[in-house]
Amino acid sequence: MQKYTVLITGANRGIGLELSRQYAADGWQVLACCRHPQSAIALQALTTQHDNVHVLPLDVSDFKQIDALALTLKSQNIDVLINNAGVYPESTFGDTDEQLWANAFKVNSMAPMKMAEAFVQHITRSQLKKIATLSSKMGSIDDNTSGESYLYRSSKTAVNMVMKSLAIDLKPYGISVVTLHPGWVRTDMGGPNGLIDAHTSATGLREVITRLNLSNSGRFIAYDGKPIAW
Repeated sequence: MQKYTVLITGANRGIGLELSRQYAADGWQVLACCRHPQSAIALQALTTQHDNVHVLPLDVSDFKQIDALALTLKSQNIDVLINNAGVYPESTFGDTDEQLWANAFKVNSMAPMKMAEAFVQHITRSQLKKIATLSSKMGSIDDNTSGESYLYRSSKTAVNMVMKSLAIDLKPYGISVVTLHPGWVRTDMGGPNGLIDAHTSATGLREVITRLNLSNSGRFIAYDGKPIAW
């Protein structure tokens, strides 16, 4: 019996794929979004294993696509929205690419806000009413002791503030919001030297989301449940 519904962006690989796999195994209806469903081989394989996984096309940098998907799903309640899609542009001081920087902000900072705006009614109608956004410790000003990564760091710092404001503004709707640090994970984005695997990260992130409620909304929390300094 299906329990709840989760919508996950960037679900075709890494943490997004593992979150989709775990939620599906627990009987959730999984709305797994990615840019190119036809080439998302691992994600499509999930649909053959679980009839509660639905793969949907979505490029979060295209806000018209976000609005269109929200309209397509207008009758669907969404218990948990997980903003997982993200980009990690390479950058070095003295060679800043303004287009890459603007795209990082659109995908990492603006898109999670747009998703919240487009799906707020779907979430409000649900039982759990939760929004979780994957950020990074690299977006913590307090934690920055190594510099560099200007484009990525700034975009994640920005989304941290967006989610903090959302936690306040969406409280009257009964919606709780959390910003998540997934750890340094061995994925295509995190690289082969990551400290943990996607399974460990996703398992921890799901536990943090499970414990999320209006009393602890607005926090920045790591996959292991530890708070992250802003």
